[in-house]
Amino acid sequence: MVAVTPGVRDEATVTTAEVEEGGHVDAPELRYFVMALFFIFGGITSLNDVILPKLKELFTLNYTQAMLVQFCFFTAYLVIGIPGAQLVKKVGYMRGAVVGLLTMMVGCLLFIPASSTATYGLFLLALFVLGSGIVVVQVVANPLISLLGPARTVHSRLTFAQAFNSLGTTVFPIVGSALILGGLAGVTASQLSGPALDAYRSAETRAIVNTYLGLAAALAVIAAAVWLFRNRLPAEQHEQGSALAGLPLLKRPRFGYGALCIFLYVGAEVAIGSLIVNYLMQRDVLGLSEGGAGDMIAYYWGGAMVGRFIGSYFLRIFSPGLILAGVAVGAITLILISANSTGALSGYSLLAIGLMNSIMFPTIFSLACERLGARAADGSGIINIAIFGGAVIPLLTGMLADVSGSLAFALLLPALCYAVIAGFGIFARRPARD
Repeated sequence: MVAVTPGVRDEATVTTAEVEEGGHVDAPELRYFVMALFFIFGGITSLNDVILPKLKELFTLNYTQAMLVQFCFFTAYLVIGIPGAQLVKKVGYMRGAVVGLLTMMVGCLLFIPASSTATYGLFLLALFVLGSGIVVVQVVANPLISLLGPARTVHSRLTFAQAFNSLGTTVFPIVGSALILGGLAGVTASQLSGPALDAYRSAETRAIVNTYLGLAAALAVIAAAVWLFRNRLPAEQHEQGSALAGLPLLKRPRFGYGALCIFLYVGAEVAIGSLIVNYLMQRDVLGLSEGGAGDMIAYYWGGAMVGRFIGSYFLRIFSPGLILAGVAVGAITLILISANSTGALSGYSLLAIGLMNSIMFPTIFSLACERLGARAADGSGIINIAIFGGAVIPLLTGMLADVSGSLAFALLLPALCYAVIAGFGIFARRPARD
């Protein structure tokens, strides 16, 4: 990690001799850029929950096929996690962020040919490229926010930064639902065939293209702004090694268990978010229209945002591990209530899981990565590979839904994920010793 002697303002005079573990960079203006990064990649990720039901209808997919949206997006974490960490170690945090933002922009632009050909496979490719850029940005953002302040408040600071991630996941679905789901035609793809079906798909996917073109423009502006500050972090120190240098970290029980929990947490969170629209549309739940259910996604992610702002305070007072265990048990309880009830209770208890999710990712990340020092980039790369759980768990959840014919039954898989996370919270309730 980067560490700079407090009070040093002349970047040219900072040397590696002044770098000490436990120090931090005194660059408060960079926090605004990092918060912006959390906001943008959180918001774009949550748009998958909006386009998934849209593509499910357009291409007449079952739940397993529709979950390929999340599978392709989050597979980028498996493929790009380690190369992304290597890139950041080579070019530095700020330049790495620029590379990630520009890759995200390319992914957004790929929605143009996907729409013009009305090909589901091209949409999946665009999502993979978009996800690849987000991976690089996350490899930068998570350790960087830990660096921009004292070590004693890292749990609280990372949770606060994640609150801006949740702000993005709350705002983007509201706008995306209006732009993408709100304009669905009166007919459905299942009623059409041949040229009429192709024309319908091409026309209906234009809303997706317009949304992502706007995002591409915004990403270009943010990349330019970050580039202006590319030399703001002096004397970056990363432990060098092979592309697989971070894998030995998995031998540390605390880090290995934490990486598993990141896999399970992201998988559970994404699986639930992906099913919200179809779940709330069920007659025995809320019986909403597709657009109305899409608007409700904001409550799921909004709960996470509120919880992170609140959690950033309580994590300064109570054991982060015990708080993690408590909210994991809360998530399990809400799933059981939702799966065994109907009407408003079933729908709103599912949405309330977002509040329980709030502090999970930043707390698991910071607990797992305690005392990694110069190996922070390697650790962040491995953690980002673990986010691949967002590809696997939703796909398995979709398969359970197809096999059982019940979305409520399929929620048992996320519940099992939260049970493992509760165990990690108890395991890591005390500070790391090595």
